[in-house]
Amino acid sequence: AGSLRAIADDAAPAAAPEVKSLAVELGMEDVVSLCKRRGFVFQSSEIYNGFNGFYDYGPLGVELKKNIKDSWWRNVVYRREDVTGLDSSIIASPKVWEASGHVAGFSDPMVDCKESKMRYRADQLFFGKVETKDGDVLGYVSVMEDGEMAKEAEKKAEKMRKSAQAGALKLPIELKELTEASEEELELIPSPATGKPGSLTPPRAFNLMFQTQVGAMSDASSTAYLRPETAQGIFVNFKTTQAVARTKLPFGIAQIGKAFRNEITPRNFIFRSREFEQMEVEYFIPPEDDVWQEHHQAWIDFSWSWLTSIGLREDLMGKDVHKDDGLAHYARACTDITFKFPFGESELQGVAARGNYDLTAHSEASGKNQEYFDEANKRKFVPHVIEPSIGVERLFLAVVCSAYDEDEVGGEKRSVMRFTPEMAPVKAAVLPLVKNKPELMEMARKLHDKLAANHNVQWDQGGAIGRRYRRQDEIGTPYCITVDFDTLEDGTVTVRDRDSTEQTRLHIKDVPEFIRSAVEGEAQDDGEWWK
Repeated sequence: AGSLRAIADDAAPAAAPEVKSLAVELGMEDVVSLCKRRGFVFQSSEIYNGFNGFYDYGPLGVELKKNIKDSWWRNVVYRREDVTGLDSSIIASPKVWEASGHVAGFSDPMVDCKESKMRYRADQLFFGKVETKDGDVLGYVSVMEDGEMAKEAEKKAEKMRKSAQAGALKLPIELKELTEASEEELELIPSPATGKPGSLTPPRAFNLMFQTQVGAMSDASSTAYLRPETAQGIFVNFKTTQAVARTKLPFGIAQIGKAFRNEITPRNFIFRSREFEQMEVEYFIPPEDDVWQEHHQAWIDFSWSWLTSIGLREDLMGKDVHKDDGLAHYARACTDITFKFPFGESELQGVAARGNYDLTAHSEASGKNQEYFDEANKRKFVPHVIEPSIGVERLFLAVVCSAYDEDEVGGEKRSVMRFTPEMAPVKAAVLPLVKNKPELMEMARKLHDKLAANHNVQWDQGGAIGRRYRRQDEIGTPYCITVDFDTLEDGTVTVRDRDSTEQTRLHIKDVPEFIRSAVEGEAQDDGEWWK
């Protein structure tokens, strides 16, 4: 108890102070500010006023991204005997993208505002007719898709009603995608940029692939593309990977890698950007109709379980089963795991039953047979595929939104990031109680260096101990380890838990194993694991 009092906040009792939860509503502006202020995400090229759709990851952000990818790889590849890894090139032969259909059909519908020159995705721009309860049509409103678009449409409609001095409005306003507008309606729909009716062009296809030139010549023969997805790199390596890994169906090939899409309107911070990372598995299965449902459901369950294990709030998660008219032409089924972001609920991870479209297309285009020989049944077939796919940046955003919290500790408001130890950018902070005692500083430095051999840990020797705790709470460090005067006497240190603020004494030699077991989510190793 004496050692607890010695390192506690001024006049604080030895026992952990009361922790009282507070209701928190996080908006997107709060998330962007939080990420910049604490060193998670910065706007790319910020000193040149930024570059839309591109982001840089700061000291904490790069660690969180790495933790997300490492955990996914550990659970999807290392801990499964039926999945192996691959890292394919970002730039591939243009024939890959011709065969997959991306050159001809990887596009979004785009409209321009003729007045402001702004561009919009037509399937993210909504319009609605404004009419009174008496049936008088006052005009149309347009809004960008987000969680508040219905309110925004009603707000614009009310302004229109007041201007026309009309009667009560017919509510709610029925909103439709601009892609559904007739030519007559398009002449009456205002641009979101100017509010002027008839200033939007008809929707047209806009290919999302970034073009580049390969080699010394710059002509049509040198045109190549930055990959818009990682999946095709897996498909074109299917036969080679299956042969060298000596795998049998069902089996999967996993990949983490960069992809690039020239989004018309990147928005919602890192949720939709032009450069991003994907974590994908192509899981190859037999073609029978009674096989794919079981594997599809298994990957949905596996993905949900992993997402909750890394700290996603289950109350913010959901599932969206695509109907037949919402499926890609090659897909048998698709279920999205969704997340309630501050801007609204949206897709986080897709789990699709893709059929054998891709392997068949590459087989026909390349002339190379992509059939698998089933030795047990002495037959050949083109495998079908289950594809769980998730974007690292979207998951990063979901992890941050799930972790952010506010509470009161001993009556004092505290902001805290409740990352799981596995996800936390900084696993522990080592805090020497005082700077003017060399032997105490030496012991603290030894502990820091021992932990730093395997984990990202911080050394913090400046300021009151309570202030140092708060600094670590704000970046989500799960454990603060204080080396104090008692450490010199009995070799014990104080380990302070971020969430409960409870402080316990632990021998310094046991700290590395304590942190390892917390980060890996396993029991501490007693050396008897083999029994």
